[in-house]
Amino acid sequence: MPNTDSRVTIHMAASLDGFIARKDGRVDWLETSDEFTAGETLDRGFVEAFLKTIDCYVMGSRTYETALSFEAKGFGWSYGDKPTFVLTNRDLPRTRDTVKFYSGDLAQFVNGNLRPSFRTIWFVGGGAVSGECLRRGLADELRYSILPVLIGDGIPFFEKLDRDVILHLAEVKAYKSGMVGLCYEVRGHLGTAQNVAHPHDDAST
Repeated sequence: MPNTDSRVTIHMAASLDGFIARKDGRVDWLETSDEFTAGETLDRGFVEAFLKTIDCYVMGSRTYETALSFEAKGFGWSYGDKPTFVLTNRDLPRTRDTVKFYSGDLAQFVNGNLRPSFRTIWFVGGGAVSGECLRRGLADELRYSILPVLIGDGIPFFEKLDRDVILHLAEVKAYKSGMVGLCYEVRGHLGTAQNVAHPHDDAST
């Protein structure tokens, strides 16, 4: 049985037109910033304290590869010492003991493995993994960080949703960098679910 105290959050940063990466996977536009004088400041101490409340991370293989590339460039590992689960069928490098790979059914993994063990579970990429999580009714919350940039084309935040997902806006914050943070509670679905594929590596940014 799922732990009713656990909470599954989908979080990603995206362009205003809804893309999380360029078609080739590049995320160079993430460095874009603006100046919104009325916005809030992202205090480093607050961010660090907030990150401590996250118990584990879940991501697709291409998001994992992006994280490894950032680390190789000297930007560090973004997920600290928290357990990090990578959804993949591929043989990928494992650079730390906190990283584990999973290739089975997503609902079984979330409800049977993650919820009994962790209270705050964060899905951090990619588009297909997020879409799969929403299609199967596994997410409790959606956090969307919108950056002040349009990139025209790329990999969408949510891929191939087969029905409407009803949300409740719980929080809106604007920051001095021009980023807008939206937090929605997932309320349910409209329409009839269709056959749902497992999250494969071709859609795991």
